[in-house]
Amino acid sequence: MSKQSSTKSKELKIITRHVVTINDVLKDPRKIRILYLINEFEEISEKALQYLVYWLKSEKNIDLGYDFLVIGNVPSSKDLKMDLVALLYVGALEANPKNKKLRVTGIGKELLGKVDLDKEELDKIVANAKEYEAKVKSIDAEVELTVKMLSSARRRRRRRFI
Repeated sequence: MSKQSSTKSKELKIITRHVVTINDVLKDPRKIRILYLINEFEEISEKALQYLVYWLKSEKNIDLGYDFLVIGNVPSSKDLKMDLVALLYVGALEANPKNKKLRVTGIGKELLGKVDLDKEELDKIVANAKEYEAKVKSIDAEVELTVKMLSSARRRRRRRFI
């Protein structure tokens, strides 16, 4: 009987990932709703958006199609994060370099103009979301403060080494 050798292979394994296109975004009502929501708030941090979508689902029974994991009273949705990455990838969203808030680009506004979603549903989502505007602004302020503190700490660290 021959013995099979068990050696570890050092082969390069290629994993394919699907590229998101603008047409994919147009076909996905979940991404369009998020884009519409961000457009209504003009600029919103990713953290505030996570909380907002969670509050809409848990308190207002408006399900935008995201499941949340809550750890230490902090909601997190992997699907929402992936949709935001996809919207950033196709250029429908951009992150403001100063405060890291998400905002809709010209491409994103064109997408919103092309899509025919239920206007009553979108208005209901926005009306309910606006009820949380004060909470969202406080979370955004916290994020802005954190970004400022981190950038000033980096500047101080650079000066020390010069």
